[in-house]
Amino acid sequence: MDEIAPVTSSAASATAYGEYPDPARRTLITVGLVLTTLMTSIDATIANTVLPQIRASVSASQDEILWVLTTFILAGTIVTPAIGWLERRFGRRNLLLVALVAFTVASVLCGVASSIMELVVYRIMQGATAAIFIPLSQAILLDINPPKDHARAMSVWGMGTILGPILGPVLGGILTENLNWRWVFFINIPLAIVGFLIMAATLPKRVRRDSQTFDGFGYSALVIALVSLQFMLDRGPGAEWFSSAEIWVYAGIAALGAHVFFVHIFTSERPIIHPSILADRNFLLGAGMILMLGVLMFAGMALLPSLMQGLLGYPVITAGLTQTSRGVGTFVSMFMVGRLAGKIDNRLIILVGLSLTGLSYYQMSGFSLDMDQTPIIVSGLFQGLGLGLVFIPLMSIAFTTIQPTLRTEAASFFTLIRNIGSSLGISVVGALQLSNSSIISSQLAEHATPDNPNVVAELGGMIDLNTAPGQAVMHGMIERQAALVAYVDSFHMLFLTCLGIIPLLLLLRTKRVSNA
Repeated sequence: MDEIAPVTSSAASATAYGEYPDPARRTLITVGLVLTTLMTSIDATIANTVLPQIRASVSASQDEILWVLTTFILAGTIVTPAIGWLERRFGRRNLLLVALVAFTVASVLCGVASSIMELVVYRIMQGATAAIFIPLSQAILLDINPPKDHARAMSVWGMGTILGPILGPVLGGILTENLNWRWVFFINIPLAIVGFLIMAATLPKRVRRDSQTFDGFGYSALVIALVSLQFMLDRGPGAEWFSSAEIWVYAGIAALGAHVFFVHIFTSERPIIHPSILADRNFLLGAGMILMLGVLMFAGMALLPSLMQGLLGYPVITAGLTQTSRGVGTFVSMFMVGRLAGKIDNRLIILVGLSLTGLSYYQMSGFSLDMDQTPIIVSGLFQGLGLGLVFIPLMSIAFTTIQPTLRTEAASFFTLIRNIGSSLGISVVGALQLSNSSIISSQLAEHATPDNPNVVAELGGMIDLNTAPGQAVMHGMIERQAALVAYVDSFHMLFLTCLGIIPLLLLLRTKRVSNA
Protein backbone atom coordinates (compact mmCIF):
# COMPACT_ATOMS: atom_id res chain seq x y z
CA MET A 1 0.00 0.00 0.00
CA ASP A 2 1.38 3.38 -0.98
CA GLU A 3 2.02 5.78 1.84
CA ILE A 4 0.18 9.09 1.66
CA ALA A 5 2.36 12.13 1.15
CA PRO A 6 1.18 15.21 3.04
CA VAL A 7 0.42 18.27 0.97
CA THR A 8 2.90 20.97 1.83
CA SER A 9 1.45 23.97 0.06
CA SER A 10 0.28 26.97 2.03
CA ALA A 11 -3.31 26.44 1.03
CA ALA A 12 -3.34 22.84 2.22
CA SER A 13 -1.36 23.33 5.40
CA ALA A 14 -3.38 26.30 6.55
CA THR A 15 -6.79 24.84 5.78
CA ALA A 16 -8.36 25.97 9.04
CA TYR A 17 -7.03 29.53 8.76
CA GLY A 18 -7.00 30.37 5.03
CA GLU A 19 -3.64 32.09 4.78
CA TYR A 20 -1.07 31.78 7.54
CA PRO A 21 -1.71 34.28 10.40
CA ASP A 22 0.56 37.30 10.65
CA PRO A 23 3.62 36.85 12.94
CA ALA A 24 2.10 38.77 15.88
CA ARG A 25 -1.09 36.73 15.90
CA ARG A 26 0.86 33.54 15.35
CA THR A 27 2.99 34.34 18.40
CA LEU A 28 -0.09 35.00 20.55
CA ILE A 29 -1.73 31.75 19.48
CA THR A 30 1.49 29.87 20.25
CA VAL A 31 1.77 31.48 23.70
CA GLY A 32 -1.84 30.63 24.53
CA LEU A 33 -1.52 27.04 23.36
CA VAL A 34 1.80 26.44 25.12
CA LEU A 35 0.49 27.98 28.36
CA THR A 36 -2.66 25.87 28.48
CA THR A 37 -0.85 22.73 27.34
CA LEU A 38 1.80 23.32 30.01
CA MET A 39 -0.91 23.75 32.64
CA THR A 40 -2.78 20.58 31.73
CA SER A 41 0.39 18.50 31.35
CA ILE A 42 1.65 19.70 34.74
CA ASP A 43 -1.50 18.30 36.32
CA ALA A 44 -0.63 14.83 35.06
CA THR A 45 2.22 14.65 37.61
CA ILE A 46 1.87 17.58 40.02
CA ALA A 47 0.22 15.25 42.55
CA ASN A 48 3.16 12.79 42.46
CA THR A 49 5.31 14.53 45.04
CA VAL A 50 2.43 15.25 47.42
CA LEU A 51 0.83 11.78 47.35
CA PRO A 52 1.87 11.08 50.99
CA GLN A 53 0.22 14.33 52.12
CA ILE A 54 -2.94 13.65 50.09
CA ARG A 55 -3.07 10.08 51.37
CA ALA A 56 -2.97 11.25 54.99
CA SER A 57 -5.57 13.97 54.36
CA VAL A 58 -8.18 11.76 52.66
CA SER A 59 -7.35 8.53 54.56
CA ALA A 60 -6.44 6.44 51.51
CA SER A 61 -4.55 3.15 51.37
CA GLN A 62 -1.26 2.65 49.50
CA ASP A 63 -2.91 1.20 46.39
CA GLU A 64 -5.89 3.59 46.48
CA ILE A 65 -3.70 6.69 46.41
CA LEU A 66 -2.22 5.62 43.04
CA TRP A 67 -5.71 6.04 41.56
CA VAL A 68 -5.10 9.80 41.78
CA LEU A 69 -2.47 9.32 39.05
CA THR A 70 -3.87 6.48 36.96
CA THR A 71 -7.47 7.73 36.72
CA PHE A 72 -6.28 11.10 35.37
CA ILE A 73 -4.35 9.37 32.58
CA LEU A 74 -7.04 6.75 31.94
CA ALA A 75 -9.76 9.41 31.58
CA GLY A 76 -7.62 11.25 29.05
CA THR A 77 -6.98 7.99 27.22
CA ILE A 78 -10.71 7.30 26.92
CA VAL A 79 -11.57 10.78 25.64
CA THR A 80 -8.67 11.05 23.17
CA PRO A 81 -10.11 8.85 20.36
CA ALA A 82 -13.21 11.07 20.19
CA ILE A 83 -11.30 14.34 19.84
CA GLY A 84 -11.09 14.17 16.04
CA TRP A 85 -14.88 13.84 15.73
CA LEU A 86 -15.53 16.50 18.40
CA GLU A 87 -13.27 18.92 16.54
CA ARG A 88 -15.06 18.35 13.24
CA ARG A 89 -18.46 18.65 14.91
CA PHE A 90 -17.96 21.72 17.13
CA GLY A 91 -14.83 23.45 15.82
CA ARG A 92 -11.41 23.83 17.43
CA ARG A 93 -12.06 27.17 19.10
CA ASN A 94 -15.32 26.13 20.75
CA LEU A 95 -13.93 22.77 21.84
CA LEU A 96 -10.76 24.28 23.35
CA LEU A 97 -12.57 27.03 25.26
CA VAL A 98 -15.25 24.72 26.69
CA ALA A 99 -12.58 22.17 27.68
CA LEU A 100 -10.56 24.87 29.43
CA VAL A 101 -13.56 26.04 31.48
CA ALA A 102 -14.44 22.45 32.42
CA PHE A 103 -10.83 21.70 33.35
CA THR A 104 -10.70 24.74 35.64
CA VAL A 105 -13.94 23.73 37.39
CA ALA A 106 -12.60 20.19 37.88
CA SER A 107 -9.36 21.64 39.34
CA VAL A 108 -11.31 23.63 41.92
CA LEU A 109 -13.34 20.54 42.86
CA CYS A 110 -10.12 18.52 43.28
CA GLY A 111 -8.85 21.21 45.65
CA VAL A 112 -11.91 20.99 47.89
CA ALA A 113 -12.28 17.17 47.83
CA SER A 114 -12.63 15.58 51.26
CA SER A 115 -12.40 11.86 50.43
CA ILE A 116 -10.42 9.63 48.10
CA MET A 117 -13.49 8.78 46.03
CA GLU A 118 -14.38 12.46 45.54
CA LEU A 119 -10.81 13.22 44.50
CA VAL A 120 -10.74 10.30 42.04
CA VAL A 121 -14.03 11.42 40.42
CA TYR A 122 -12.77 14.98 40.02
CA ARG A 123 -9.42 13.78 38.69
CA ILE A 124 -11.35 11.82 36.05
CA MET A 125 -13.04 15.09 35.05
CA GLN A 126 -9.64 16.79 34.94
CA GLY A 127 -8.04 14.10 32.82
CA ALA A 128 -10.96 13.93 30.39
CA THR A 129 -10.82 17.68 29.65
CA ALA A 130 -7.01 17.96 29.74
CA ALA A 131 -6.74 15.32 27.00
CA ILE A 132 -8.27 17.69 24.46
CA PHE A 133 -5.45 20.25 24.59
CA ILE A 134 -2.40 18.28 23.45
CA PRO A 135 -3.62 16.89 20.09
CA LEU A 136 -5.59 20.04 19.18
CA SER A 137 -2.75 22.40 20.06
CA GLN A 138 -0.35 20.27 18.03
CA ALA A 139 -2.67 20.31 15.00
CA ILE A 140 -3.23 24.09 15.28
CA LEU A 141 0.49 24.85 15.43
CA LEU A 142 1.10 22.71 12.35
CA ASP A 143 -1.64 24.61 10.51
CA ILE A 144 -0.57 28.16 11.41
CA ASN A 145 3.09 27.59 10.51
CA PRO A 146 4.53 26.87 7.05
CA PRO A 147 6.14 23.42 6.67
CA LYS A 148 9.68 24.80 6.96
CA ASP A 149 8.84 26.04 10.50
CA HIS A 150 7.09 22.88 11.72
CA ALA A 151 10.10 21.47 13.57
CA ARG A 152 10.73 24.75 15.39
CA ALA A 153 7.04 25.13 16.26
CA MET A 154 6.94 21.58 17.59
CA SER A 155 10.05 22.18 19.73
CA VAL A 156 8.38 25.21 21.34
CA TRP A 157 5.15 23.27 21.84
CA GLY A 158 7.12 20.30 23.15
CA MET A 159 8.53 22.41 25.98
CA GLY A 160 5.01 22.62 27.35
CA THR A 161 4.12 18.97 26.92
CA ILE A 162 7.43 17.60 28.20
CA LEU A 163 8.38 20.22 30.78
CA GLY A 164 4.91 20.05 32.35
CA PRO A 165 5.23 16.54 33.78
CA ILE A 166 8.79 17.29 34.90
CA LEU A 167 8.02 20.62 36.57
CA GLY A 168 4.85 19.25 38.17
CA PRO A 169 6.53 17.51 41.15
CA VAL A 170 8.73 20.57 41.79
CA LEU A 171 5.80 22.97 41.80
CA GLY A 172 3.78 20.53 43.90
CA GLY A 173 6.51 20.37 46.55
CA ILE A 174 6.86 24.17 46.76
CA LEU A 175 3.10 24.78 47.01
CA THR A 176 2.60 22.06 49.62
CA GLU A 177 5.52 23.21 51.74
CA ASN A 178 4.40 26.86 51.81
CA LEU A 179 0.59 26.41 51.65
CA ASN A 180 -0.94 22.90 51.46
CA TRP A 181 -1.52 20.15 48.91
CA ARG A 182 -4.84 21.63 47.75
CA TRP A 183 -3.01 24.51 46.09
CA VAL A 184 -1.52 22.16 43.51
CA PHE A 185 -5.01 22.30 41.99
CA PHE A 186 -5.97 25.90 42.81
CA ILE A 187 -2.87 27.19 40.98
CA ASN A 188 -4.62 26.35 37.70
CA ILE A 189 -7.17 29.16 38.08
CA PRO A 190 -5.01 32.18 37.10
CA LEU A 191 -3.24 30.22 34.34
CA ALA A 192 -6.57 29.12 32.89
CA ILE A 193 -7.93 32.68 32.86
CA VAL A 194 -4.93 34.00 30.93
CA GLY A 195 -5.03 31.10 28.48
CA PHE A 196 -8.78 31.52 27.92
CA LEU A 197 -8.46 35.22 27.14
CA ILE A 198 -5.61 34.67 24.66
CA MET A 199 -7.29 31.84 22.77
CA ALA A 200 -10.71 33.53 22.74
CA ALA A 201 -9.12 36.58 21.12
CA THR A 202 -6.87 34.87 18.57
CA LEU A 203 -8.42 31.60 17.37
CA PRO A 204 -10.77 31.86 14.35
CA LYS A 205 -14.47 31.82 15.21
CA ARG A 206 -15.79 30.05 12.13
CA VAL A 207 -16.96 26.50 12.61
CA ARG A 208 -17.20 24.02 9.77
CA ARG A 209 -19.86 21.60 10.93
CA ASP A 210 -19.44 17.93 10.11
CA SER A 211 -22.63 15.92 9.99
CA GLN A 212 -20.73 12.63 10.06
CA THR A 213 -22.19 10.20 12.57
CA PHE A 214 -20.01 9.42 15.56
CA ASP A 215 -18.61 5.89 15.56
CA GLY A 216 -20.17 4.89 18.87
CA PHE A 217 -19.60 1.16 18.37
CA GLY A 218 -15.85 1.43 17.75
CA TYR A 219 -15.46 3.96 20.53
CA SER A 220 -17.35 1.75 23.00
CA ALA A 221 -15.19 -1.26 22.12
CA LEU A 222 -12.03 0.77 22.72
CA VAL A 223 -13.27 2.20 26.03
CA ILE A 224 -14.27 -1.27 27.29
CA ALA A 225 -10.82 -2.63 26.37
CA LEU A 226 -8.93 0.22 28.07
CA VAL A 227 -11.04 0.29 31.24
CA SER A 228 -10.83 -3.50 31.62
CA LEU A 229 -7.06 -3.41 31.15
CA GLN A 230 -6.72 -0.70 33.79
CA PHE A 231 -8.92 -2.62 36.24
CA MET A 232 -6.79 -5.71 35.67
CA LEU A 233 -3.61 -3.79 36.45
CA ASP A 234 -5.02 -1.95 39.47
CA ARG A 235 -6.77 -4.97 41.00
CA GLY A 236 -4.07 -7.50 40.12
CA PRO A 237 -1.74 -7.05 43.12
CA GLY A 238 -4.55 -7.33 45.68
CA ALA A 239 -6.25 -10.24 43.92
CA GLU A 240 -3.04 -12.26 43.38
CA TRP A 241 -3.23 -11.76 39.63
CA PHE A 242 -4.28 -14.72 37.49
CA SER A 243 -4.98 -16.97 40.45
CA SER A 244 -8.18 -14.91 40.70
CA ALA A 245 -11.18 -15.36 38.39
CA GLU A 246 -11.80 -11.61 38.59
CA ILE A 247 -8.49 -10.85 36.85
CA TRP A 248 -9.19 -13.42 34.14
CA VAL A 249 -12.54 -11.74 33.47
CA TYR A 250 -10.87 -8.32 33.12
CA ALA A 251 -8.18 -9.75 30.84
CA GLY A 252 -10.74 -11.54 28.66
CA ILE A 253 -12.92 -8.45 28.28
CA ALA A 254 -9.87 -6.30 27.46
CA ALA A 255 -8.69 -8.76 24.78
CA LEU A 256 -12.16 -9.08 23.27
CA GLY A 257 -12.69 -5.30 23.23
CA ALA A 258 -9.33 -4.73 21.53
CA HIS A 259 -10.05 -7.42 18.92
CA VAL A 260 -13.48 -5.98 18.10
CA PHE A 261 -12.03 -2.45 17.91
CA PHE A 262 -9.29 -3.25 15.39
CA VAL A 263 -11.54 -5.46 13.26
CA HIS A 264 -14.12 -2.66 13.23
CA ILE A 265 -11.53 -0.07 12.10
CA PHE A 266 -10.70 -1.99 8.93
CA THR A 267 -14.24 -3.10 8.10
CA SER A 268 -16.39 -0.07 8.98
CA GLU A 269 -17.23 2.59 6.39
CA ARG A 270 -15.94 5.43 8.60
CA PRO A 271 -14.51 4.30 11.94
CA ILE A 272 -13.40 6.61 14.74
CA ILE A 273 -9.78 6.29 13.55
CA HIS A 274 -9.15 6.34 9.80
CA PRO A 275 -7.58 3.02 8.72
CA SER A 276 -4.97 4.79 6.60
CA ILE A 277 -3.42 6.11 9.83
CA LEU A 278 -2.85 2.60 11.17
CA ALA A 279 -1.70 1.40 7.75
CA ASP A 280 1.08 3.99 7.71
CA ARG A 281 4.26 2.13 8.68
CA ASN A 282 6.11 5.20 9.90
CA PHE A 283 3.23 6.29 12.11
CA LEU A 284 2.65 2.78 13.45
CA LEU A 285 6.31 2.39 14.42
CA GLY A 286 6.28 5.84 16.01
CA ALA A 287 3.17 4.90 17.97
CA GLY A 288 4.84 1.73 19.25
CA MET A 289 7.87 3.72 20.35
CA ILE A 290 5.78 6.42 22.03
CA LEU A 291 3.96 3.68 23.96
CA MET A 292 7.22 2.54 25.52
CA LEU A 293 8.41 6.13 25.98
CA GLY A 294 5.24 6.85 27.94
CA VAL A 295 6.22 4.02 30.27
CA LEU A 296 9.77 5.38 30.60
CA MET A 297 8.70 8.93 31.31
CA PHE A 298 5.92 8.45 33.87
CA ALA A 299 6.85 5.20 35.62
CA GLY A 300 10.13 6.57 36.97
CA MET A 301 8.47 9.83 38.01
CA ALA A 302 5.85 7.89 39.98
CA LEU A 303 8.53 5.99 41.91
CA LEU A 304 11.00 8.74 42.79
CA PRO A 305 8.88 10.83 45.23
CA SER A 306 8.00 7.85 47.42
CA LEU A 307 11.62 6.67 47.36
CA MET A 308 12.94 10.07 48.42
CA GLN A 309 10.31 10.78 51.06
CA GLY A 310 9.64 7.24 52.31
CA LEU A 311 13.15 5.75 52.33
CA LEU A 312 15.57 8.68 52.26
CA GLY A 313 13.51 10.93 54.53
CA TYR A 314 13.50 14.03 52.29
CA PRO A 315 10.97 16.79 53.07
CA VAL A 316 8.39 17.31 50.33
CA ILE A 317 10.02 20.51 49.02
CA THR A 318 13.44 18.82 48.85
CA ALA A 319 11.95 15.88 46.98
CA GLY A 320 10.45 18.30 44.48
CA LEU A 321 13.50 20.49 44.03
CA THR A 322 15.82 17.50 43.64
CA GLN A 323 13.95 16.67 40.43
CA THR A 324 14.53 20.10 38.85
CA SER A 325 17.56 18.70 37.04
CA ARG A 326 15.14 16.80 34.79
CA GLY A 327 13.52 20.08 33.82
CA VAL A 328 16.89 21.71 33.16
CA GLY A 329 17.96 18.79 30.97
CA THR A 330 14.70 18.83 29.01
CA PHE A 331 14.86 22.58 28.45
CA VAL A 332 18.41 22.34 27.11
CA SER A 333 17.65 19.41 24.80
CA MET A 334 14.44 21.02 23.48
CA PHE A 335 16.44 24.10 22.56
CA MET A 336 19.03 21.90 20.85
CA VAL A 337 16.36 20.03 18.88
CA GLY A 338 15.02 23.29 17.48
CA ARG A 339 18.50 24.21 16.25
CA LEU A 340 19.39 20.73 14.94
CA ALA A 341 16.11 20.14 13.06
CA GLY A 342 16.78 19.64 9.36
CA LYS A 343 20.56 19.51 9.83
CA ILE A 344 20.95 16.06 11.39
CA ASP A 345 19.05 12.84 10.73
CA ASN A 346 16.21 12.67 13.27
CA ARG A 347 16.97 9.02 13.90
CA LEU A 348 20.45 9.94 15.12
CA ILE A 349 19.00 12.53 17.50
CA ILE A 350 16.55 9.92 18.83
CA LEU A 351 19.40 7.39 19.27
CA VAL A 352 21.38 9.87 21.39
CA GLY A 353 18.25 10.64 23.42
CA LEU A 354 17.47 6.98 24.07
CA SER A 355 21.10 6.34 25.06
CA LEU A 356 21.00 9.16 27.62
CA THR A 357 17.64 7.98 28.96
CA GLY A 358 18.97 4.43 29.26
CA LEU A 359 22.08 5.72 31.03
CA SER A 360 19.91 7.56 33.57
CA TYR A 361 17.92 4.43 34.45
CA TYR A 362 21.13 2.40 34.63
CA GLN A 363 22.43 4.92 37.18
CA MET A 364 19.15 4.76 39.09
CA SER A 365 19.43 0.98 39.32
CA GLY A 366 22.50 1.62 41.53
CA PHE A 367 20.72 3.75 44.15
CA SER A 368 21.41 2.97 47.82
CA LEU A 369 20.06 3.99 51.23
CA ASP A 370 23.23 5.88 52.21
CA MET A 371 23.58 7.99 49.06
CA ASP A 372 23.20 11.77 48.96
CA GLN A 373 21.21 13.79 46.40
CA THR A 374 23.95 13.74 43.75
CA PRO A 375 22.97 10.45 42.00
CA ILE A 376 19.33 11.57 41.79
CA ILE A 377 20.29 14.97 40.35
CA VAL A 378 22.78 13.56 37.83
CA SER A 379 20.48 10.76 36.63
CA GLY A 380 17.60 13.25 36.40
CA LEU A 381 19.71 15.56 34.24
CA PHE A 382 20.59 12.74 31.83
CA GLN A 383 16.96 11.62 31.73
CA GLY A 384 15.72 15.14 30.96
CA LEU A 385 18.31 15.54 28.21
CA GLY A 386 17.41 12.16 26.74
CA LEU A 387 13.62 12.50 26.74
CA GLY A 388 13.82 16.01 25.32
CA LEU A 389 15.88 14.72 22.39
CA VAL A 390 13.45 11.89 21.65
CA PHE A 391 9.89 13.21 21.63
CA ILE A 392 9.95 15.99 19.02
CA PRO A 393 12.08 14.18 16.38
CA LEU A 394 9.93 11.07 16.86
CA MET A 395 6.72 13.04 16.32
CA SER A 396 8.23 14.69 13.27
CA ILE A 397 9.06 11.31 11.73
CA ALA A 398 5.74 9.73 12.71
CA PHE A 399 3.72 12.50 11.02
CA THR A 400 5.91 12.68 7.89
CA THR A 401 3.49 10.61 5.79
CA ILE A 402 0.19 11.60 7.43
CA GLN A 403 -2.26 13.55 5.26
CA PRO A 404 -2.90 17.11 6.62
CA THR A 405 -6.66 16.52 6.81
CA LEU A 406 -6.03 13.64 9.22
CA ARG A 407 -3.58 15.47 11.49
CA THR A 408 -5.96 16.03 14.41
CA GLU A 409 -7.14 12.42 14.23
CA ALA A 410 -3.57 11.12 14.03
CA ALA A 411 -2.40 13.42 16.82
CA SER A 412 -5.28 12.19 19.00
CA PHE A 413 -4.34 8.57 18.39
CA PHE A 414 -0.67 9.32 19.01
CA THR A 415 -1.56 10.94 22.35
CA LEU A 416 -3.85 8.01 23.14
CA ILE A 417 -0.97 5.57 22.73
CA ARG A 418 1.34 7.70 24.88
CA ASN A 419 -1.33 7.88 27.60
CA ILE A 420 -1.79 4.11 27.51
CA GLY A 421 1.95 3.71 28.00
CA SER A 422 1.95 6.21 30.86
CA SER A 423 -0.95 4.54 32.64
CA LEU A 424 0.51 1.07 32.09
CA GLY A 425 3.89 2.22 33.36
CA ILE A 426 2.52 3.65 36.61
CA SER A 427 0.32 0.62 37.27
CA VAL A 428 2.98 -1.95 36.42
CA VAL A 429 5.78 -0.41 38.49
CA GLY A 430 3.34 0.16 41.35
CA ALA A 431 2.33 -3.50 41.27
CA LEU A 432 5.94 -4.67 40.94
CA GLN A 433 6.98 -2.44 43.81
CA LEU A 434 4.43 -3.99 46.19
CA SER A 435 5.04 -7.55 44.99
CA ASN A 436 8.83 -7.45 44.89
CA SER A 437 9.08 -5.64 48.21
CA SER A 438 6.94 -8.31 49.89
CA ILE A 439 8.91 -11.20 48.35
CA ILE A 440 12.31 -9.72 49.18
CA SER A 441 11.20 -8.86 52.71
CA SER A 442 10.14 -12.47 53.32
CA GLN A 443 13.44 -13.79 51.95
CA LEU A 444 15.50 -11.47 54.14
CA ALA A 445 13.41 -12.23 57.22
CA GLU A 446 14.11 -15.96 56.82
CA HIS A 447 17.81 -15.33 57.47
CA ALA A 448 17.55 -12.56 60.07
CA THR A 449 17.30 -14.89 63.06
CA PRO A 450 19.24 -15.03 66.37
CA ASP A 451 20.74 -18.41 65.42
CA ASN A 452 22.31 -17.09 62.20
CA PRO A 453 25.98 -16.41 63.10
CA ASN A 454 26.56 -14.22 60.04
CA VAL A 455 23.72 -11.86 60.98
CA VAL A 456 24.79 -11.73 64.62
CA ALA A 457 28.36 -10.98 63.62
CA GLU A 458 27.26 -8.25 61.20
CA LEU A 459 25.16 -6.55 63.89
CA GLY A 460 28.13 -6.59 66.26
CA GLY A 461 25.95 -6.67 69.38
CA MET A 462 24.14 -3.42 68.48
CA ILE A 463 20.80 -5.22 68.18
CA ASP A 464 19.66 -8.18 70.29
CA LEU A 465 17.38 -10.30 68.13
CA ASN A 466 16.23 -12.25 71.19
CA THR A 467 14.26 -9.26 72.42
CA ALA A 468 11.07 -7.68 71.06
CA PRO A 469 12.67 -4.22 70.59
CA GLY A 470 15.58 -5.79 68.73
CA GLN A 471 13.25 -7.72 66.45
CA ALA A 472 11.25 -4.54 65.76
CA VAL A 473 14.40 -2.66 64.76
CA MET A 474 15.49 -5.53 62.51
CA HIS A 475 12.02 -5.66 60.92
CA GLY A 476 12.28 -1.97 60.04
CA MET A 477 15.72 -2.45 58.53
CA ILE A 478 14.47 -5.40 56.46
CA GLU A 479 11.46 -3.44 55.18
CA ARG A 480 13.61 -0.49 54.09
CA GLN A 481 16.15 -2.71 52.37
CA ALA A 482 13.43 -4.74 50.65
CA ALA A 483 11.73 -1.57 49.39
CA LEU A 484 15.04 -0.27 48.01
CA VAL A 485 15.75 -3.51 46.16
CA ALA A 486 12.25 -3.37 44.66
CA TYR A 487 12.88 0.20 43.47
CA VAL A 488 16.21 -0.80 41.97
CA ASP A 489 14.61 -3.75 40.16
CA SER A 490 11.97 -1.43 38.67
CA PHE A 491 14.62 1.02 37.46
CA HIS A 492 16.56 -1.84 35.89
CA MET A 493 13.41 -2.99 34.07
CA LEU A 494 12.97 0.54 32.68
CA PHE A 495 16.62 0.49 31.54
CA LEU A 496 15.99 -2.72 29.59
CA THR A 497 12.82 -1.20 28.12
CA CYS A 498 14.87 1.71 26.84
CA LEU A 499 17.31 -0.65 25.15
CA GLY A 500 14.41 -2.47 23.52
CA ILE A 501 13.28 0.66 21.67
CA ILE A 502 16.59 1.34 19.91
CA PRO A 503 16.36 -1.41 17.20
CA LEU A 504 13.05 0.10 15.96
CA LEU A 505 14.97 3.15 14.72
CA LEU A 506 16.30 1.07 11.83
CA LEU A 507 12.76 0.68 10.46
CA LEU A 508 11.79 4.37 10.45
CA ARG A 509 11.78 6.46 7.28
CA THR A 510 12.73 10.12 7.42
CA LYS A 511 11.59 11.26 3.96
CA ARG A 512 8.10 11.68 2.56
CA VAL A 513 7.00 9.03 0.12
CA SER A 514 4.88 10.19 -2.81
CA ASN A 515 2.01 8.19 -4.23
CA ALA A 516 2.87 6.16 -7.25
